[in-house]
Amino acid sequence: METLKKKLSSRKFWAAAVGVILGIALIFGVDGEAVSDIAGAVTALASIIAYITTEGKIDAASVSSVIEIGEELAAELTADEEDEG
Repeated sequence: METLKKKLSSRKFWAAAVGVILGIALIFGVDGEAVSDIAGAVTALASIIAYITTEGKIDAASVSSVIEIGEELAAELTADEEDEG
């Protein structure tokens, strides 16, 4: 499952897949202008998806860091209260 996620998030994979699909479309006589429009749309969509995915991972890492800091502070406060009590 992890391998599939990795492949689906790979820009190289999508570039190769689009290249194959567009090549097949040209073989079957699809208009070159239509193929160009499709390639542009796929490129734009792939860029947006890559950006959103990357930002999501960065945000998740930030939240994890904040949670870790909060847990450390809570542990220190608890330890200080136990030392005083």
